[in-house]
Amino acid sequence: MVAETHLTVNDLVLTAIVSDAGPDRVDIPSLPGVQRLSVNALVEEARRAADLGIPAMAIFPNISENEKSEDAAEAANPKGLVPQAVRAIKDAVPEIGVIVDVALDPYTSHGHDGLMEGDIILNDPTVEMLARVGVMLADAGADIVAPSDMMDGRIEAVRQGLDDAGHTDISILSYAAKFASGFYGPYRDAIGTKTALKGDKRTYQMNPANIDVALREVELDLAEGADMVMVKPGMPYLDVISAIKAEFARPTFAFQVSGEYAMMKAAGQNGWLDYDRIMMESLMSFKRAGCDGILTYAAIEVAERLKESH
Repeated sequence: MVAETHLTVNDLVLTAIVSDAGPDRVDIPSLPGVQRLSVNALVEEARRAADLGIPAMAIFPNISENEKSEDAAEAANPKGLVPQAVRAIKDAVPEIGVIVDVALDPYTSHGHDGLMEGDIILNDPTVEMLARVGVMLADAGADIVAPSDMMDGRIEAVRQGLDDAGHTDISILSYAAKFASGFYGPYRDAIGTKTALKGDKRTYQMNPANIDVALREVELDLAEGADMVMVKPGMPYLDVISAIKAEFARPTFAFQVSGEYAMMKAAGQNGWLDYDRIMMESLMSFKRAGCDGILTYAAIEVAERLKESH
């Protein structure tokens, strides 16, 4: 009755990996309890999530190696895996919101979030490509597009592209403060970019030491047209989340990334920690810091636990 912070199913966004190869469900060893899903299996998870009251899901692709290229052409294919998945979900489970990642790294042969010339990331050509991808995903039925690349100017370009295409009602969730983190490893396994990645992403993702820069990035993205902003990873950056919410009072999300989820899951499986307890505690910490929504691989199991507690 006197608790200051409450976690509800409305705070959860299900994170899901869709694949275009193999069986309907394939376990990901570095993400215990998480599977790569076929489009059919993804629709099943969407139905399960919606039935539990989860308001939205975020989709990330694992595509075949032969579809990856230097120019990430498959990212803009209107008949590709993600638009196919979006259409299938919206046809079968229209009540759940669909958030789509606008990024090139699942589609590049080098594993980076941008187009490259030698070892250099090309900001402006990447931004132009991202705007095309955002419009294509909106055409497929996505409710929210989420640029995650951290290129300069991409929010303005995506917003302009959406508006020009008549998608004025499509929201943008910007990965506004995405840090160059060691917590992404299992995700890169899940989407198949870990072994392909050449070098690292420190030239465009943020230095974990900086909070003032994070505030500036958020300010710029909001000015360019972002409707919501996200901090990634989550728990190591609670101070950043809190500062953003206090400064801007705009919808603020956190991504409980693969490494955060995996280390808690592994500690629970080994009997070192009580997984159920620490998962709920970690999600509560996001709410306490000011989050309006949390992307997590644990959304369905947490929603089930919340339902049982009531």
